[in-house]
Amino acid sequence: MLSSQLKALRIQQRKTQQEMADLLGITRQGYAKYENNLGEPDNSTLTKLADYFEVSTDYLLGRTDTPSLAPQEKDDAEFQALINDPELDIWYKELPKSDEEELRKLRSIWEMIKAEKNK
Repeated sequence: MLSSQLKALRIQQRKTQQEMADLLGITRQGYAKYENNLGEPDNSTLTKLADYFEVSTDYLLGRTDTPSLAPQEKDDAEFQALINDPELDIWYKELPKSDEEELRKLRSIWEMIKAEKNK
């Protein structure tokens, strides 16, 4: 089931096997094994594929016919990606060390950014 799901999603996205392999950091032959049911991705690679195609791992594995993530699952996936960002990790470690004036300025800048976005 995984092989047919991957191939269908790749074709739908108009991607080549080479482009998918590059995305995953593997060879084209390695990716082709997934589509030809000659090998299976590890959990990390399966998660990358699900994130890329914006589907659940259950959909890739044929455990559900519903490709899209439920809103909570999508939020959880976005949150996991966010907390695993090394640049944000530094940000969150430094933020609590800031004094009140710095935090006030930061809030003010953030409000300006949000206001600009909503124009």
